[in-house]
Amino acid sequence: MSRKGQSITLSISEYDKAELEAIALEFGMMWGDRPNISKLIEAIAQRKLLIGNNNDWKEPRIRALHRCINALTDIGQIEQAQIIANLLLERSELSLPLRGEIERFLENLPPPWRLEIDRYILREQPFQLSYQDAAERVFNFTVRYAKITPHEKRVYLDCWCEETEGNFDVPELVHNWSLRLDRITEAAIMPISGEWHTNLAEIEVEMHLFAGLAFAYQGKQEDNINEWLPDKPRVRRVVRRVSSTFWFSREVMQYAPDCVVILPENVRDRLKQKLLTLCNLYDIETRE
Repeated sequence: MSRKGQSITLSISEYDKAELEAIALEFGMMWGDRPNISKLIEAIAQRKLLIGNNNDWKEPRIRALHRCINALTDIGQIEQAQIIANLLLERSELSLPLRGEIERFLENLPPPWRLEIDRYILREQPFQLSYQDAAERVFNFTVRYAKITPHEKRVYLDCWCEETEGNFDVPELVHNWSLRLDRITEAAIMPISGEWHTNLAEIEVEMHLFAGLAFAYQGKQEDNINEWLPDKPRVRRVVRRVSSTFWFSREVMQYAPDCVVILPENVRDRLKQKLLTLCNLYDIETRE
């Protein structure tokens, strides 16, 4: 004879019953096509499912995971950010303001075209897109490498494209573009065939740092060389891989006169011209 199970009565609200059924469904505890609470309780009793505390995470862990949501969103890893957001919402120790912020994030996810671009990048799938610049001109780009990159206060799609017309960077970098994500046309993103590149086009730029900047400088991932010059006391030599002279010049110009670009000549000349133009403007304003 088979042993009959003992019956018990649970005195719970409809809400709690629905929550238990949702947990049973999540773990596949079913009776036919319906979630079965009895099977869930049996699995807990047999320690096939373990019960743990849901209110013992310390504040530093909560704060670190919350920052991960923002960091992953900035680099385009939206699906991973969603996973962490849902993980945090499962915790009972979450403060009401933080819970509300995370719920608003999940309610206002990026549009489908942004998620589509993220998937193309993840799969290394070349694609085409349409882009509208600040003058409202529409360009079509064939993208064979891309990554989501924050520059200053905005997020950009840094990409290698077949098209070069209108790109005024140095010849070695004319295939590289920085496209503002909020200017990408939603309806015109589609996959194409062909090879995916391993990176953006890059050049090496050598610069010398002086005075306090030489001592305060913190090396970056793009730096190939970071050393003190033996024949020039208190001068630091940095050789860095650069994919855009536009963003590079915006960084180093703020450090003048404690940062001087040495090589290559075409990048050095561009920065010299910027400084000369600025000096001329100061002279004009002084004469007026």
